[in-house]
Amino acid sequence: MYHRTEVEPLVAPALIVAFNGWVSAGGAGIATAEHIAAGGVEVARFDSDLLYDYRVNRPTLEFTEGIIDKIEWPETRVRRRHIDGRDLLVLAGPEPNWHWRAFGESVADLAVELGVVQHVSLGGIPWAAPHTRPTIVVTTSSRPDLLSDDANFPAGMLRVPASAASVVERAVADRGIPTVGFWARVPHYVAGVYHPAVVTLVERVSRYLGVDLPLADLVQSATDQRRHLDMALADQANVKEIVSHLEELYDASGEVASGEEIAAEIERYLRDRTPDDEL
Repeated sequence: MYHRTEVEPLVAPALIVAFNGWVSAGGAGIATAEHIAAGGVEVARFDSDLLYDYRVNRPTLEFTEGIIDKIEWPETRVRRRHIDGRDLLVLAGPEPNWHWRAFGESVADLAVELGVVQHVSLGGIPWAAPHTRPTIVVTTSSRPDLLSDDANFPAGMLRVPASAASVVERAVADRGIPTVGFWARVPHYVAGVYHPAVVTLVERVSRYLGVDLPLADLVQSATDQRRHLDMALADQANVKEIVSHLEELYDASGEVASGEEIAAEIERYLRDRTPDDEL
């Protein structure tokens, strides 16, 4: 399912995984993965024909002066970055449409071949969260001892539609490799990449793996986006009212309300919104 490039022995490699698709609100996971992988060397590439329905993830056709120049196919690949004395392997691309089980097993095989010692999944969850407060990250893991004392994780049993990232994570965990998932809560009224969540995820991965991941211009992008959202809210009284209420809930509990309150708030938002309400 994949073609692997021969590489020199890796140092304590960690595998970081994110896909566009399900559980990718605000592009948080994929943008974080791309930031970490930037400038990295490709070490493996998966066969797109085995993973994608091209009617869903269509290739891009490029013309030059009316002549077909090239076709860019959706791709899933692993890139390597060497940071602070250890290797980071970043698997990223569109969420596959086909063969999830085989894909998960193939990624797990690759992880074993490359000597991966830690696995991190990344993503974003659409949430009734105010953009005016710090991004909260939900943590999942393959073992209880991998959850830090301040980790935010779902209480009790929770049944949700699975993502390809979680399928991969489970397959890797079954090989005995410790896995964690960091899922940023992204305001449901924000369109496009939510930069504050990317900053938060980069910082979380940095702390967990014990490496210094530069933020580069991410902080400025987050600041600019906050300013843009504040300006946009000034002209949308109904959305501003919702954000104000979410701030009160956040400040009162340290979280973003109970499930019932969140559901009620989103229902009210969807009932009252106009096409211009997405910022």
